[in-house]
Amino acid sequence: MGRAAFAIFFREFKAYFLSPTAYIVMTVFLLPQNWFFYVLMGIISQGSAMGGVESPMGLVLGSNIFLWLVLFAVIPAITMKLFAEEKRSGTIEMLMTAPVTEVQVVMGKYLAALAFYVVMWLPTLSYVVVVWKFGSPDMMKIVAGYLGMMLVGAMFLSFGLLASSITKNQIIAYVLGMMMCVMVLFMNIFLDNLPGMHEFPGIKPVVEYIDLLEHMSHGFSKGIVDTRNVVYYLSLTFLSLFVTVQVAESRKWK
Repeated sequence: MGRAAFAIFFREFKAYFLSPTAYIVMTVFLLPQNWFFYVLMGIISQGSAMGGVESPMGLVLGSNIFLWLVLFAVIPAITMKLFAEEKRSGTIEMLMTAPVTEVQVVMGKYLAALAFYVVMWLPTLSYVVVVWKFGSPDMMKIVAGYLGMMLVGAMFLSFGLLASSITKNQIIAYVLGMMMCVMVLFMNIFLDNLPGMHEFPGIKPVVEYIDLLEHMSHGFSKGIVDTRNVVYYLSLTFLSLFVTVQVAESRKWK
């Protein structure tokens, strides 16, 4: 990508921690996660039947709708300013006329958001230590669960970056990014309930393929890494980044 992309990456990544954004986002993410893990471990430690159904880390890593709601709230907040703020302040013109390509600008900003997302998840590794202390967790399931959440995050962040690139209002970028994430997560439910869709035998495999909750609850959190699911996440991620580059390039003609 070149030195220019890394310069943009370091600038954006540092900017997160020079403003309240990083600390607010991490608090909003970690407080509900910590509460959920604490309650879950309490239920399991009391010998509830729930303890025999699924490992606690499996529930933490994508098998509960609670986590998805939190992600909908925090991921658009990570990306909403990346382009929108530069447009609002006028610095986008300087950036786009500097000796950098649109690909370098987009990738630098995207990788900064992705790096922050990874940092946001790092404190949850303490859950693994706790679970390890009280039992013998399946590490392959845990690794696969984290991989799944990284792929989901990478995809959602690309949606948020695209949303930020098409507006100069951070609030609009936040709402658009959230809507894109929600739409992809529940697209399978929408398709599955369209009138007449069940008349087409080929539609069921498609609906199952785009079911993100199914990927996590019966895939990654179970230690199963299906390459088809990985390709799905990466394809949507690269498509979103490609469109974002096109949006950035279009500014040259305005």
